Parts: sequence; C-alpha cells; structure tokens
Amino acid sequence: MRAQEPDLDFFIQSGPMTSTGDHSLTLGRIEGPVETANMLHGILLHEAWASAYGRELTPERKAQSHLRSAQRMFDLLASSSIPVTEARSADSRLVGTCRHFSVLACATLKAQGIPSRARCGFGMYFESGKGVDHWVVEYWNGKRWVVADFQIEDVQASQLGLVFDPLDLPEEKFLTAGEAWRLCRDAKADPDTFGIFDEGGLWFIAMNLVRDVAALNNMEMLPWDDWGIMPKPNEDISTDRIKLFDRLAALTADGVQTDEIRTLYLQEAGLRVPQRVFNALRQQEEEIRGS
Repeated sequence: MRAQEPDLDFFIQSGPMTSTGDHSLTLGRIEGPVETANMLHGILLHEAWASAYGRELTPERKAQSHLRSAQRMFDLLASSSIPVTEARSADSRLVGTCRHFSVLACATLKAQGIPSRARCGFGMYFESGKGVDHWVVEYWNGKRWVVADFQIEDVQASQLGLVFDPLDLPEEKFLTAGEAWRLCRDAKADPDTFGIFDEGGLWFIAMNLVRDVAALNNMEMLPWDDWGIMPKPNEDISTDRIKLFDRLAALTADGVQTDEIRTLYLQEAGLRVPQRVFNALRQQEEEIRGS
C-alpha cells in the first residue's frame, strides 16, 4: 500500500508545468475527478489513438505533443471560438500523450484545491506481459491517494478490454518506475518487459525513475525529455548510479518520502531539471521556459 503523507500542501501548489494563469478560475469550477476526466476527453486527443476516431494527424497537430506546460496547452485551446473546457470534435482537440492528460488533470485538480501529482511508470493493461511506458495521476480523496488514468475513456477501455475503473486503478495495474526498478533489481521481473515499442530495459526504467522524481517535485517533463544522470539507451549503468537509483526507488516505490525526495532532488544536480533539456524525438536541446 502506498503511504499517505500528512502534509499535502506541496501537491496543491501548481508548478511550472501545471500553472494555468488566467484559466485557473474556469478550471476551478470543474467539480472533482470524474468531471475533470470528462472534460479532458472532450478537449484532448491521444496521438496514438487518433486512428480509433477515424483521424489522421497532420505534422502540425502531432507537434502539439511537444508542448510542455498546461498554460501553453490551455492557451492554444482558448485560441479557438470554443470555450476552453467545452467538448469539441476530434478534429479540434489538442493532441498529446498520456503525459499531457496527466499534466492537464493535475492542473485542473489543483485549481479545485485537490492535492494531485503526476506519476511516471508503466501501465500493465496495454500489452499482455509488458509494462508500457505510461503516466497517471495520484490525487488525494481525503483518505488515500487514488491512482487514476485520465486518458482512458470508453473507446479505449473497450478496445483494451478493461473491466476496472480507470479513475481508481487496482495497485497491480500501474507500476511506478521505482516499483518496476525494484522488481527487476530483485530478479522478480525482466527489465526488457518494461518500455515502449522495441525499446526497454533497466536503462529505460532508470530514465522513467528520474522523470518520476522530477514530477514529484512539480516538474512533469515530456516522456522523451532527457537530462542529467539519465542513462543512454542500452547503456551499462555504473555502480554509483545503480546505488542512487536504488535509493530513488526506495523513496518513491512503497510510498512517497516527500521531504527526502525534495532534498535529494535539490542536492543532486543530475536529478534536477535544467533550463535546457534534450528532446530525444526532435534530437535537439530545448529551453523549457515558456514551452
């Protein structure tokens, strides 16, 4: 069972990626996780699921997946004649990934005063026998952290054959990167079964672990943003970094040890998100401010 921190103030606060500026009042009128999910399903389209709605994405629309901040995303939605939280056709929705659903969900829940945080790890319900690179949200319901996948709606649930509530995931359905790391380090799982497409391995899990730690410090980066101590693809990880990743996994897997994670994040330069990161899809360094 994941731990329940008594201090929730940090996770009500918006960070650089979840601040919404002038949209905060509108988003604050959304009531609770269910309404938040319904709103997101009407304004956001997952790039990998576009064909399920009979859509082909232009390069311009695909490029929206590189937007990092909730404010930039909501600003783009607000540039149309449709109110920012109002459902629109699939052709008019913002295009993103699971990470974008999670960031916009956190931004909207925080605007409502609900503690929430994005988590980076692996969904266990997309491919049999594989943990697929994925982001979800944990929100505080007054008694416990609820793990919720704000991306999944009826079309996806039907095609995936899901029989559980995506807004209250059973524990085994999503593994944080730290949980996957510990399973593999304890030889209870094969690292090659964690990844996406033809990529996977301990290096991949370690990259997601760094992203998860950043997200727990209110820096929810793109799934392909690379920086600092992240291993390169198929790299043999050094003993020192293995020890650090073991510690990060221990702090994030069984329950979030908030104070220690923040301290370590601030002390370890390779953990902190720098002003510029490497966008692995675009193969270029990018400034994160205003992105």
